Amino acid sequence: MKSVKTFILKHGSLYILDQNLLPGRVEYIECRSAEDVADCIVRMRIRGAPAIGVAAAYGLALSIVRYQAGDLEGLRNELERAYKLLRSTRPTAYNLFWALDRVRRRILEACSVDEAKEIALNEAMRIEEEDIEANRRIGLYGKELIEDGDRILTHCNAGALATAGWGTALGVIRSAVADGKKVKVYATETRPKLQGARLTAFELLNEGIPVTLITDGMVGFVMARGYIDKVVVGADRIALNGDTANKIGTYTIAVLARRHGIPFYIAAPTSTIDPGIRSGDNIPIEYRSQDEVLEIGGVRIAPDGVEALNPAFDITPGELITAIITEKGIVRPPYIENIPRILDL
Repeated sequence: MKSVKTFILKHGSLYILDQNLLPGRVEYIECRSAEDVADCIVRMRIRGAPAIGVAAAYGLALSIVRYQAGDLEGLRNELERAYKLLRSTRPTAYNLFWALDRVRRRILEACSVDEAKEIALNEAMRIEEEDIEANRRIGLYGKELIEDGDRILTHCNAGALATAGWGTALGVIRSAVADGKKVKVYATETRPKLQGARLTAFELLNEGIPVTLITDGMVGFVMARGYIDKVVVGADRIALNGDTANKIGTYTIAVLARRHGIPFYIAAPTSTIDPGIRSGDNIPIEYRSQDEVLEIGGVRIAPDGVEALNPAFDITPGELITAIITEKGIVRPPYIENIPRILDL
């Protein structure tokens, strides 16, 4: 985005954009500890798998940088405490675990407290820089799949707000537009947190990219009427066989896209691919508070006594995915053979 960053590192604190307030207000929350960052992740003040990963890396680094004692053993105890806390925030987004494991591994190589502090912050900063570069490369590969005049459906928010910058699914769209292609985006509102209505529409409007908001239940209608040429969405975790966890409702869109012969693309960095999971059957799904479904903006919309089911994600089988766009190139089926190749497994 041109003017709003997901997070800012300044004066020893991480300032996280409170995405729960968008599009009405642009406010940042100062995070000085792993606890502060964990709270922002749990409350979805920051969301999107890549952004969560970067934020968690900084949260771990903050816990080390602010460690006061001078002994390495005590620092490592603090590392484990912060590491476990941040790992417990959200179970589905693999970038969270990938980033934490990477920073933790590097810190454990340190031979002194001062070295550990320097390593922690530098590694978190490197993860942020690499995410931006990965998104740019995803855009470069993905724009080749977009044709001039395409009408693209996207679900949830996989833009700059969901990453360290540029975005994954929206990064593909941005790159196509920067290449001179004229596109139109259809964004689902994305119940229950309305990331499409609040965030995706906000980003695209800010970029001057034509966007039409639709309710989640309109997807079949707009596809049947020929309004959609391609679908591009992000991902929170990808298994080795291509099965993909993404915002709830993605699976439905993929089924409808197959029914109407519309290409369905996933855009995600390789840090979203979990090499330890062979299929989507083993991807943990986060269930969130019923209140997110029963209320909108704090106002209850359902009768008292009604219960709600609120899985935050669903699994789209790899067989419904036309291709996965990564910073290392476009991966096509059979995923069980081609994903391990890009991971050098």
